[in-house]
Amino acid sequence: MSESPQTPQTPFHDLDHYVAIPRVTGLTASPDGTRLVATLQTLDGERTAYRTALWEVDPAGEAPARRLTRSAKGESSAVFTRSGDLLFSSARPDPDAKDGDEPRPALWLLPAGGGEARVIVAPQGGVGGPLVARDADTVSVAASLLPSAKDLAQDAELRKARKDRSVSAILHTGYPVRYWDHDLGPDQERRFVGDLAALADEPAVPLPKPADGETPAAAPDALGKHLDLRDLTGAGRHLMDHSADLSADGTTLVTTWSVSDPGAAVRNTLVAHDTATGDRRVLVDDPDADTGVPRISPDGAWVAYVTESVSTPHEAPVVRLALVPTDGSADPVVLADDWDRWPGRPTWLPDGSGLLVQADDDGRGPVFLLTFSGTLPGAGVVVEKVTSDDAVFSDLNVTPDGATLFALRSSYAAPAEPVRVDLGAFLASGAPGERTPVAATVLRSPVPAPDLPGALTEIETTAEDGTRVRAWLALPADAGPDAKAPLLLWIHGGPLGSWNAWSWRWNPWLLVAQGYAVLLPDPALSTGYGQEFVQRGWGAWGKAPFTDLMAITDAAEALPEIDETRTAAMGGSFGGYMANWVAGHTDRFQAVVTHASLWALDQFGPTTDASFYWAREMTPEMALENSPHLSVGDIRTPMLVIHGDKDYRVPVGEGLRLWFELLTKSGLPASDDGETVHRFLYYPDENHWILTPQNAKVWYQVVSAFLAEQVLGEKPELPTTLG
Repeated sequence: MSESPQTPQTPFHDLDHYVAIPRVTGLTASPDGTRLVATLQTLDGERTAYRTALWEVDPAGEAPARRLTRSAKGESSAVFTRSGDLLFSSARPDPDAKDGDEPRPALWLLPAGGGEARVIVAPQGGVGGPLVARDADTVSVAASLLPSAKDLAQDAELRKARKDRSVSAILHTGYPVRYWDHDLGPDQERRFVGDLAALADEPAVPLPKPADGETPAAAPDALGKHLDLRDLTGAGRHLMDHSADLSADGTTLVTTWSVSDPGAAVRNTLVAHDTATGDRRVLVDDPDADTGVPRISPDGAWVAYVTESVSTPHEAPVVRLALVPTDGSADPVVLADDWDRWPGRPTWLPDGSGLLVQADDDGRGPVFLLTFSGTLPGAGVVVEKVTSDDAVFSDLNVTPDGATLFALRSSYAAPAEPVRVDLGAFLASGAPGERTPVAATVLRSPVPAPDLPGALTEIETTAEDGTRVRAWLALPADAGPDAKAPLLLWIHGGPLGSWNAWSWRWNPWLLVAQGYAVLLPDPALSTGYGQEFVQRGWGAWGKAPFTDLMAITDAAEALPEIDETRTAAMGGSFGGYMANWVAGHTDRFQAVVTHASLWALDQFGPTTDASFYWAREMTPEMALENSPHLSVGDIRTPMLVIHGDKDYRVPVGEGLRLWFELLTKSGLPASDDGETVHRFLYYPDENHWILTPQNAKVWYQVVSAFLAEQVLGEKPELPTTLG
C-alpha cells in the first residue's frame, strides 16, 4: 500500500500491522459490580485466524488489564455466577476427556478464588449462550441436538452414526434452509437448565495423575462431575437465532420462539418457560410484529423486549420497546411510542424504575434512559439521553446500586474500548426530563486505541426534498487547499443502519493512510434520523438513497481539502447494490467497487436466505423498477466486483451474473480478445464478510490497487499471494 511521505506512520499504513491489532469484542460485569471481564480477539501465531481470550479490566481504571485465559481455541461468552465464578465457552482440549474425544465448544468454569478452569458440560453439538441467575445457582445454555434425539446421550449416538457413514444429507420440512453464512440442520438449537450448586463440592484443580507404581490419591466423589442439564424447549426449529433471559431467582426462562406464517414466512413470538416444571406459556404472539432481546425485570414481574412491526412493500418497519407481565396476565404495553428512534437491547435499572437502551441517533449511538414515572411500569415514560459522547455504546452493565454503568464505546475515531459512565451523577443532575448527559471515562483497556492517520470531521447538506443529510468525513492528516485529497464515497450496508461505530471490515483509515478522503454518509433508509427518514427510501432504493448520496458527495467535493477530479465510490451488501446503481446512473466517478452486491432483484428475491423478508420490502414491480441490472448498458465506469461463494444472504449468483453482464452488455464490455478494465475478486471459501486475516488483507490490497490504477493513474503491483 502506498503512503504519503508527509503523514506519520500508523498501524493503518501497513496491512500486516493492521490485521494484528487486538480487538475488544465483549464486556461483562460480576453481579456485585466489582469485576469486569473483556473479550479480546488477537491474531494467531500463523497469522491466518483470530483467537479470543478473556481479560480482567479494573473497574476503577487504575490497574492495567490482566489476562485470565489462554488457549489455541480461544474463549468467549463469558458470564459471572452469583458466587463470582466465571463461566465461558471454549473448544479448548479438556484434560480430563477420554482419548479420541474431539474438542468441541464446552462450558468451562473458572473459580473466583483462583485455580484452573474445568469443563462442566460438553454436549456433542457444542454449547453456547450461557445465562446465569443473579440470585440463584440456575444456569441455562443453548445446545444443538439432532431432531430425533431425546437427550444428549442419544444425540451423541446419532451424530456418531452420521459421521461413521459419512452422511451429510439434510431433509427439510420447513423454511428457511440456510442463514447468513451457514446451512441449517439437521441439528436444532434447544435450551437447557442446570443447577450450579451441585458442582460446589468439586475441587477447582484436578488431582495429579499418579506416577508408575504409585497408589492413586483418594478423590472426592464430586471429582469429574458434570452439570446435569434438563431440556426445557424440546425438538423443533423454535429457537433459530433466538435470544433469551433468565430471571434473577432462576425460576423463569424467557425466549424468543419462532413460528411459521403463510408464505414460508417466519416470525418470533415471546415465550416463558418454568425452569422447574418445563411448563410453557406464550407472552406475546402478535401476527403484525416480531419480538426480540427479552430482559426480565429485577423483581421478575415484567419482561421488556423490542417489538418490530412486520413491514410491507409500502410501510417500513417500526421498532419500539414494550413490556409484558411475566405471568402473561395482561397484554403488552408499548413504551414511548412517540419517541422517534429505534431502541436496542434493554437493560433494567436495579430498582426496576427504568430501562437503559442504546439507539442510533444522528450518526451516533448514545445510551438513553426510559424512566417510569408511575407505579405501573410503562406509565408516564420519560426518555432522556444519558451519554454525551460522539460514539456508540454496547454491552451495558449496571452496578447493583445503580450508580455506575460499564459499557463498550466505539466510533470512527476509536475502536471498542471499556468505559465507565457516572450514572449516579446523571440521575442527580435534575428531575426526569431535565437531566444533563455525561461523558464516559475510558478504563485501561487490554489494548490501547491505535493512532489514526488523519482526522474525523462531519459534514451535512440539504437534499432535493429539503431533508437534511449528514456524513462523517475521514481526512488525511496533510489534506488541505495545497494538498487536495481524492475522494472515496463509501456506502453502508443494511440498508437499515448507520455509519456510527468502528468497523474492522469496513475501515476507512486504511484508505486515508493512502491519501484518500473517505466519505461515510447516512442516506435515506439510514437509522438514527427518525421514521420518516427510513420511509423516504422504503421500496424505492434507487430514488432518495441515490439522490441523497449524490447531494452529500457534492457537498464534500466543494470542500477545499477535496480534489473533485479524482473520485471513486464503493459499498458492500446494500452498499454494493447502491454502488451498482451509481455505476449505471452517473459517470462522475473514476472507479466503482461493489462487494457482495445485489444486481438483479428478480433473481435475488427467491434465492436469498430469507426470501419471505424480501417479499415484505418490494413488490415484483418495485423490484423491477429498482433493479441495477436493467441499466448495465449505461455503465461506463471500471468496476471491481467482489463476492464470496459461501454468501447466503446475497448469493454468489448475483456476483456471477453482474460479472458476465459487465463483460457482455455494459458500456465498457470486454474486447474481442477478452481484455477488460473490470475486475472480479472471488473467494471460494468466504461468505458475506471476508473474515480470515489474510483474505481480508488481500481484499484491501486489491481494492487499493484498483483505485490507484483508475483514480490515481498509477500502476501498482498486485499481492504475490494471488499467484
